[in-house]
Amino acid sequence: MSIQVSVQKQDSFISRVDKPVVIAFGFIVALVLVGSIFFPQILSINYLLQQLHIASFLGLVAAGAMIVILLGHIDLSVPWTLTAAAIASTAIAGGAAGKSWTFAAVPAGLLAGIIVGLFNGLGVAFLRMPSMIWTLGVNFVVLGLCVFYTGGYQPPGRPSELMRFFAVGKLILNIPNALYLWFLVSLVMIFILRRTRLGRYIYAIGNSEKVAYLSGVSTNGVLLFAFIIAGMCNALAGMMLAGYANMAYQAMGEPYLLPAIAGVVLGGTNILGGSGSYLGTIAGVILITLISSMLSVMQIPEAGRQVIYGVVIIAMLLIYGRSQKVQA
Repeated sequence: MSIQVSVQKQDSFISRVDKPVVIAFGFIVALVLVGSIFFPQILSINYLLQQLHIASFLGLVAAGAMIVILLGHIDLSVPWTLTAAAIASTAIAGGAAGKSWTFAAVPAGLLAGIIVGLFNGLGVAFLRMPSMIWTLGVNFVVLGLCVFYTGGYQPPGRPSELMRFFAVGKLILNIPNALYLWFLVSLVMIFILRRTRLGRYIYAIGNSEKVAYLSGVSTNGVLLFAFIIAGMCNALAGMMLAGYANMAYQAMGEPYLLPAIAGVVLGGTNILGGSGSYLGTIAGVILITLISSMLSVMQIPEAGRQVIYGVVIIAMLLIYGRSQKVQA
């Protein structure tokens, strides 16, 4: 009897293990170990902290991307939402209009992300537009507004001290503050997805929006909220990047769209929605960052990196795309 009980407990534990997460973290360990053979500096604490610092910016974007993907949708407005938030915050903090309102820089950047997310959510949830097409169109609208404002030149202004503090500062144990911020956002995301009714609604809608609606879920409200959260995450990443570079610049969000989606999918989130773990997204983001670093050391051009990211997404779509969608 005791043997049977122990076997049942072991089976229960194994059934709770998120295999994609384990695989992703396994790849991270393997990549570091193999890379250290050719580049021993990879095992240094400074190098690993540097890579995690870089990963934190992508992790913020991936947090918003994941919550939308879990719903069975996709947000392609990432590049210029991120850029618009950076331009808005630096313009206010740096006195682009002749005055400097440093205290309003971060709220202005977040407001830019909220507005874009709200517009995305209204189109997808209430107008029932395909998210891929609608958010792509919104991305071009925001692009046009940013170019109109800057005249196609370097955006005016500089980041506030608060933006610089979180982007490049090191407050405790020589660990970048950006990592603490990403950790805080990660805790909030995990709590929402695992411990709240909203999280259950997100997974339910991703599995079947029609069934969720018939069960009494306000599907439109959940969709709207998800896109707003995605916009805020993109805006936060944009302000962090502006603080890191000490300026905003045109198309600064372009390199983050495909890697963010790749990180989410690599972490085991079903690209069709309904299943996935944010811990897997964290692993996927770190893995993508390490791969990018390795390719950079190997002097692979940016075009080659984009091809590799695309191949990764296609491969994982083939693996997870036809799998049964169950709540994680």
